[in-house]
Amino acid sequence: MSKSSAVSATELLQIVFIVLKLCGVIEWSWWIVLLPTLIPVVLMIGALVFVHFVIR
Repeated sequence: MSKSSAVSATELLQIVFIVLKLCGVIEWSWWIVLLPTLIPVVLMIGALVFVHFVIR
Protein backbone atom coordinates (compact mmCIF):
# COMPACT_ATOMS: atom_id res chain seq x y z
CA MET A 1 0.00 0.00 0.00
CA SER A 2 1.33 3.41 -0.92
CA LYS A 3 0.29 6.62 0.71
CA SER A 4 -0.65 9.57 -1.48
CA SER A 5 1.43 12.67 -0.86
CA ALA A 6 -0.68 15.07 -2.89
CA VAL A 7 -1.03 18.60 -1.61
CA SER A 8 -4.51 20.08 -1.56
CA ALA A 9 -5.29 23.48 -3.04
CA THR A 10 -5.78 25.07 0.38
CA GLU A 11 -2.46 23.71 1.65
CA LEU A 12 -0.65 25.04 -1.41
CA LEU A 13 -2.35 28.43 -1.08
CA GLN A 14 -1.41 28.51 2.60
CA ILE A 15 2.27 27.86 1.84
CA VAL A 16 2.30 30.53 -0.88
CA PHE A 17 0.70 33.12 1.42
CA ILE A 18 3.15 32.40 4.26
CA VAL A 19 6.17 32.63 1.95
CA LEU A 20 4.93 35.89 0.45
CA LYS A 21 4.28 37.33 3.92
CA LEU A 22 7.71 36.32 5.24
CA CYS A 23 9.45 37.72 2.15
CA GLY A 24 7.63 41.04 2.58
CA VAL A 25 5.80 40.83 -0.76
CA ILE A 26 2.38 41.18 0.87
CA GLU A 27 1.51 43.36 3.86
CA TRP A 28 -1.60 41.44 4.94
CA SER A 29 -2.32 40.71 8.57
CA TRP A 30 -1.54 37.20 9.75
CA TRP A 31 -5.22 36.22 10.15
CA ILE A 32 -5.75 36.81 6.42
CA VAL A 33 -2.57 34.90 5.58
CA LEU A 34 -3.73 31.95 7.69
CA LEU A 35 -7.30 32.05 6.35
CA PRO A 36 -6.87 29.12 3.90
CA THR A 37 -6.27 26.87 6.91
CA LEU A 38 -9.64 27.84 8.35
CA ILE A 39 -11.68 27.22 5.20
CA PRO A 40 -11.94 23.40 5.66
CA VAL A 41 -12.70 23.88 9.36
CA VAL A 42 -15.52 26.34 8.64
CA LEU A 43 -16.96 24.04 5.96
CA MET A 44 -16.91 21.08 8.34
CA ILE A 45 -18.60 23.04 11.12
CA GLY A 46 -21.21 24.28 8.64
CA ALA A 47 -21.89 20.72 7.49
CA LEU A 48 -22.25 19.52 11.08
CA VAL A 49 -24.66 22.34 11.91
CA PHE A 50 -26.65 21.57 8.76
CA VAL A 51 -26.87 17.87 9.61
CA HIS A 52 -27.80 18.60 13.22
CA PHE A 53 -30.57 21.11 12.56
CA VAL A 54 -31.92 20.25 9.10
CA ILE A 55 -31.63 16.50 8.73
CA ARG A 56 -32.42 15.69 12.33
